[in-house]
Amino acid sequence: MAEVNLESALQEHQIDLTTQQTKQIRRYCDLLWEANQQLNLTRHTDYGTFVARDLTDVMKLSGLIGPEQEVLDIGSGGGVPGLVLAIVRPDLEVAVCESVGKKAAVLKSIIEQLDLPVTLYHDRAESVLDDMRFDVCTARAVGPMWKLLTWLNENWLNAHRLLALKGPRWAEEVTEAKTRGLTKGLIIKPVVRYPLHSTDEDAESIESFIIEAKRAIG
Repeated sequence: MAEVNLESALQEHQIDLTTQQTKQIRRYCDLLWEANQQLNLTRHTDYGTFVARDLTDVMKLSGLIGPEQEVLDIGSGGGVPGLVLAIVRPDLEVAVCESVGKKAAVLKSIIEQLDLPVTLYHDRAESVLDDMRFDVCTARAVGPMWKLLTWLNENWLNAHRLLALKGPRWAEEVTEAKTRGLTKGLIIKPVVRYPLHSTDEDAESIESFIIEAKRAIG
């Protein structure tokens, strides 16, 4: 199968970016894939898979975030969704949080080389949220819902709202969180449901979800 270039992958998935954003995305991928040779950051090392999985996730997430909001991406790893969100939504104030030193170093390098206005916290999410307040927290492939809710448990006033990218077992994760007593006083629900694209024609079709968690009012 011929390798798919970035422009054709964007067209296939009907993602419309500016020329500058496309240039930044290409450079981001180059830097991420180079770092990935030394540190396991992603399995999506071609444009077809990156756009189908990572960029599609970010675009769906972007549609749920209001203009000029402050966003904290928890456990950003190689920069999805945090750095990619900063590229496609330059109006947002994006911060990324990564407690693993080597991953944080990669994020720092990418941020600097792309000249992105992104704040990096080399720290645990709960420590950042002790001192800082955000409109939205995002998370993808960081851990199950119970773990995310544990990190936010004492910090909902500062976290305000969590948007977690999840697979079809999200309901089981929420049930587990409930048995651990972590869902009391919260509203947790799926807000977006969409097919998980695959470049493997024989792969079983799977759906992706974005799960919103926030404090109940009243």
